[in-house]
Amino acid sequence: MAVSGNKILFVDGESALPVLKALASETRMLILGMLSHNILNVTELAAALGLPHSTVNFNLKQLEAAGLLHVEYEPGTRGSQKLCSKRYDEIQIRMPGVAVQSDNTQHTEISMPIGNYRHLEAIPTCGLASDMKIIGMLDDPRSFFELEHLFAQILWFRQGYVEYAFPNSLPYGAQAVSLELSMEICSEAPQYDPDWPSDITIWINNCELGTWTSPGDLGGARARLTPDWWQIDQSTHGYLKRWRVNENGTVIDGESLSATNIAALELGSNNHIAVKIGVKSDARHVGGINLFGRKFGNYPQDIVMRLEYAFDQDVKPVALR
Repeated sequence: MAVSGNKILFVDGESALPVLKALASETRMLILGMLSHNILNVTELAAALGLPHSTVNFNLKQLEAAGLLHVEYEPGTRGSQKLCSKRYDEIQIRMPGVAVQSDNTQHTEISMPIGNYRHLEAIPTCGLASDMKIIGMLDDPRSFFELEHLFAQILWFRQGYVEYAFPNSLPYGAQAVSLELSMEICSEAPQYDPDWPSDITIWINNCELGTWTSPGDLGGARARLTPDWWQIDQSTHGYLKRWRVNENGTVIDGESLSATNIAALELGSNNHIAVKIGVKSDARHVGGINLFGRKFGNYPQDIVMRLEYAFDQDVKPVALR
């Protein structure tokens, strides 16, 4: 299930109207507040608000229609239950009539399931699991190529890398302004160990963004989305990290990481965007990787890429390779 987690919605012009209308309700604002740190069903919301189910459902539909809410249906004790989560933590609205230094920046966002990798090399300890069961055999790299790997909600390895091919949604005639990548991730220790550093490197289109040292492997307590069958003496959640590349370089959670800028990624020259996440064999801290999907850990999201771009009339379409 998609979630907040410091995600920002940018709207302007007519696209702002549905959002403003959805927010013009005390009940809907209360619902969003209740969903800040929880995933709740309709019954739980109705009980907390002291309102009929029909009233809560009406307001949920308004929020969902405005793109502010994510809804999923899961089996319940009596039929299916409607689970709701907030999609954004912040909304930035550009007021109409602003002419001073106004630009035409637009964005697109893609969510990549962690099991939808195109290539992976894993050195044990390693494994993967869905939200229902272990996939294949533990510590057997061949398990990553089982057909069920597409349903993975957690994967881990001691050393190696995992690579994804994101669709290149940069329109012809547009220049990339920034690229943001977010995921829930941590080190990989035997069972778990909060003091287990690991040097995790990110590459985009084979261009290295830089290395972040994960402090440790988090476990020992059932996280927000940890399946009931998963043992809590293992890794249960990670850190939500955000890499952002623009014309000035690369930052991670707002802190400078490297001088690699958006131009170095050559986004306009490829028909996809390759994202590689790994631990180098010569890293100072070879402490592995745990990568969490939207049904595991603390943050209900997959690997999310947000691409911001602006149109330049002088830019011509180029042949993709």
